[in-house]
Amino acid sequence: MEFFHIFRYFWSRRSRFLSVPLTLLACNFPLSLTAQAGSVANSTVDKIKQTKTITIGHRTDGVPFSYVTADGTVAGYSIDICKEVAEYIRDALKLDRIKVDYAVATPGTRFVLVKSGKVDMECAATTNNAERRKQVAFSYPHFYSATRFVAKKASGFNTIQDLAGRSVASTTGTINIEQLQDVNRTHNLNISVLIAKVDSEGFAMVKNNRASAFVMDDVLLAGQVAFSDAPEEYAISQDKFGPAEPYGIMLPKDDVAFKTLVNQALYKIYTSGEINRIYDKWFMSPVPPMNRNFNLPISEELRAEFKNPAEYDQ
Repeated sequence: MEFFHIFRYFWSRRSRFLSVPLTLLACNFPLSLTAQAGSVANSTVDKIKQTKTITIGHRTDGVPFSYVTADGTVAGYSIDICKEVAEYIRDALKLDRIKVDYAVATPGTRFVLVKSGKVDMECAATTNNAERRKQVAFSYPHFYSATRFVAKKASGFNTIQDLAGRSVASTTGTINIEQLQDVNRTHNLNISVLIAKVDSEGFAMVKNNRASAFVMDDVLLAGQVAFSDAPEEYAISQDKFGPAEPYGIMLPKDDVAFKTLVNQALYKIYTSGEINRIYDKWFMSPVPPMNRNFNLPISEELRAEFKNPAEYDQ
């Protein structure tokens, strides 16, 4: 009976309670929602604070950007940059130490690893474009490259048109294979596209005469050629499948705090000139394991980026 009287009391006065402004009822929600949104936005930063660990995604064969040496060391241009970023983050978060963990991120798995949080930064040779930015975020660019093909000099293939009716390889999960297929359809070249899991497999198809050419970023092609058994046997095309595009460090989407921290680190690395030392180490000096030199000076696009770091949003 007591419950019945209480219920009747509130029911008889329901109009008074319903007349309370919704803003008063809602005023308690923004703080909790903001706190939740903040925890999501800062999830990577919070995780790094708690674990004192940052996980870098890398390739196994992406010389000179990201690869594994014979003794199992993860090395490369992108890796050196990301290690500098990790140290900047350690200092910014006032951590006494930071551990860098590594996880293999292939062209086919890299997006899943970043989106799932298993990798904090994918440090390799990943092109930043509008379609990919629907899934992930990118740091300031750290390189520019265009899609070309490599073929044996003896084949005489110099232009994209020369590949008509041929078998041509490219790596799955890359912009390059998309550009190859687009050009193939647009110009009715009747190219048979062979899919490689990693770049070294695609280059091996050319080496073993399974494919007439291998389509990939020009700098990665240069790496495959430089570290092959007979570099003098291969030529990289002047023809390209599209304009030069930037590589960026791939980051979790909508994690503004973490992206800001990474870009702050890159700004310092670029404008202090530290980037020149890292670049020269990998592109203007002998690179292990074969100690061959790419002899690739900084491009004008990249020099401008290092001088005035900026978001790429094209």
